[in-house]
Amino acid sequence: MAVAPAYSEYTDEQKDIIAMVRQFADEQILPNAEHFDHEDEFPQDIVDQMKELGLFGVTIPEEYGGMGLDLTTYVMIVEELSRGWISISGIVNTHFIGSYLLMKYGTGAQKQKFLPQMATGECRAAFSLSEPEMGSDVQALKATATKLDDGSYELNGQKMWVTNGLRSQIVFVLVRTDPKADPPYKGMSCFIAEKQPGVSENTGQYAGFVVPPPLKKMGYKGVESTELVFDGYKCPAENILGGEEAGLNRGFQQMMDALEVGRANVAARGVGIAQRALELALRYSQERKAFGKPIAQHQAIQFKLADMATQIEAARLLTHKAARMKDAGESSELEAGMAKLFASEAGRFCVEESFRIHGGYGYSKEYEIERLYRDAPLLLIGEGTSEIQKMVIGRKLLARNKI
Repeated sequence: MAVAPAYSEYTDEQKDIIAMVRQFADEQILPNAEHFDHEDEFPQDIVDQMKELGLFGVTIPEEYGGMGLDLTTYVMIVEELSRGWISISGIVNTHFIGSYLLMKYGTGAQKQKFLPQMATGECRAAFSLSEPEMGSDVQALKATATKLDDGSYELNGQKMWVTNGLRSQIVFVLVRTDPKADPPYKGMSCFIAEKQPGVSENTGQYAGFVVPPPLKKMGYKGVESTELVFDGYKCPAENILGGEEAGLNRGFQQMMDALEVGRANVAARGVGIAQRALELALRYSQERKAFGKPIAQHQAIQFKLADMATQIEAARLLTHKAARMKDAGESSELEAGMAKLFASEAGRFCVEESFRIHGGYGYSKEYEIERLYRDAPLLLIGEGTSEIQKMVIGRKLLARNKI
């Protein structure tokens, strides 16, 4: 009688990579996350090790010095990093979106200039869409780029909530290049804005690019979230993503495409933080005793653990499906929206349930769950709120099922 092969959700290569990243998270991220979170300090030593492991070039083709892995494997890596600390995953996430934009839309010259340095982490990227008064309404964007007599463009305006805004060397920024375009999204372009990494007020060829002090946040500490101010910043036409001829006024479509992978990214972070919350709950509930036995033996606690584990599995499967569709060249706007919606809410739910299981100790900074409790709400907002995801899902469902 034939013996059925053992079921495996991952390829051998994926298993090896996941094991490597999980070991890195267990040995380097988890033991140090509390310190960096408490001090709101950038984890430079951890980032240097991430460079050595090649984690900044995971999806960049081998010809540019990267690993050339697919999005599905990448989201698995993000889950493991987020299980350690979501701030660490944030350091690579916007960088990854920048490399995705370059690989799909960049000119040959743009790829040659940036991708090799991005693969090693020498050049880090940021992604800038939001503005102080824009919120979820991208078409209300106010930042502009005006063409000058010498052929370059002058950028003016403000951007908001930019992860890696200070330490990045390049920022993929969406601005308005045709203020008369109707509808407005047809007049937006994505610029690759170069600057000096770690410098607040740039000078010389990057004059006019200012990075105000990082924003103070409830959680998601250790990685800077900043505002960007463009005040007469000059950007050459060849830095329009895809080149001036192919890329001018195409930025909205490029950015929306990138948001699909960005949402898969955030979904993976939701799975990762939920997984860690479950691990903490499982351990604490078996150690803590009440009414003469470990609280894990009480049905009320078992119900919580069951709900958490089930939501994590569902979130993981949704996330992997969205990533696999993107890898197959299919539009995953609907699936990525579903994954982001469900996984971010699952992350919040599992963290809160774990917090409840910890009882009063969960409110103490002596326990790791307190940090997770402050970090989880970010996932409900980043790359589009849960309400926006529902709008995206509803719109795509109707588009796919017209009568």
